[in-house]
Amino acid sequence: MLIQDVINAIEEIAPLPYAEDFDNVGLLVGDKSENVTGVLVCLDTLEAVVDEAIEKNCNLIVSFHPIIFSGLKKITGKNYVERVVLKAIKNNIAIYATHTALDNSIVGVNDRICDVLGLQNKKILIPQKSTIKKLVTFVPTKNADTLREALFNAGAGSIGNYDHCSFNVTGKGSFKGNEASNPVVGKKGVTHFEEETQIGVTFAKHLESKILKALFKNHPYEEVAYEITTLENTNQHIGIGMVGELETAVNPTEFLTFVKERMQTGCVRHSEIIDKKVKKIAVLGGSGAFAIPNAIAAGADVYITGDVKYHDFYKAENKIIIADIGHYETEQFTKNLLVEFLTKKFTNFAVVLSVCNTNPVKYL
Repeated sequence: MLIQDVINAIEEIAPLPYAEDFDNVGLLVGDKSENVTGVLVCLDTLEAVVDEAIEKNCNLIVSFHPIIFSGLKKITGKNYVERVVLKAIKNNIAIYATHTALDNSIVGVNDRICDVLGLQNKKILIPQKSTIKKLVTFVPTKNADTLREALFNAGAGSIGNYDHCSFNVTGKGSFKGNEASNPVVGKKGVTHFEEETQIGVTFAKHLESKILKALFKNHPYEEVAYEITTLENTNQHIGIGMVGELETAVNPTEFLTFVKERMQTGCVRHSEIIDKKVKKIAVLGGSGAFAIPNAIAAGADVYITGDVKYHDFYKAENKIIIADIGHYETEQFTKNLLVEFLTKKFTNFAVVLSVCNTNPVKYL
């Protein structure tokens, strides 16, 4: 089993094209062609985590946060980032980070928060834009069924709760090959008319290379005519944050106490309590103050996130209760999610949950 095989599995639920532009995700250190001896899953890759990987014979660390975020001009060990990279390289340990690719996954960070809190009817809070693409191609009608099915098998044609979706128009296509051509039908130098079917299918943007591979492999023509466009449609399955509902509306103070216990946090900083029961809850792991207006627009009674600044609490404006439970605390269960997923995928090597608590914030 290669490191690349583990990467392929992770990217099934957290494709890198959905990471935010500012982020640094993927394989940060190491050789993807190396054999895997074991996988250690953590939230942050610190020196203690690399030591743990060495001790447990894991040559791949899967981390939520990227240890290398901005560029490194020197690696001399003068700070904790450089020391981690040096130690990993010296011990032939690869480091892979998911971060906002997993943030934007419908089964990622925020889905796990909802599960821990027992929320139902979950939906993405801020759907990511420009994630749906459309392929239009033209194929001889006699080959249309074969090509269409190949595109479906590659992941094209899925829209929300439906799959095998396409639009098909039959008409006549024309072409004339030059002396260097080798036409499948017709003769070079002669204009040929062929009954063709125009096939249109949508697909998730991270599948583009797979879709094109299926197109070229199953299209009979020497030269394949096709076009790909990016759609403005909202994709309800990719995006950051999540909204869900409690089974029963509860008193807000009671709910915040419940959140403190379930999310294992030493402190809940919150805006003024609104005197009504709460049922709809918005969550966003990590630093989420930017999404306060989105939580309000979604009709949430409480918004749970981390890293809320003093003036951000004013934005509640008696419309919502903002609860800052801590950056680490909102993301801490992410590593459990990854361990569970990888353990089901791979049974021939160890997938280990790191025991290191990497939270830099302490409470009295």
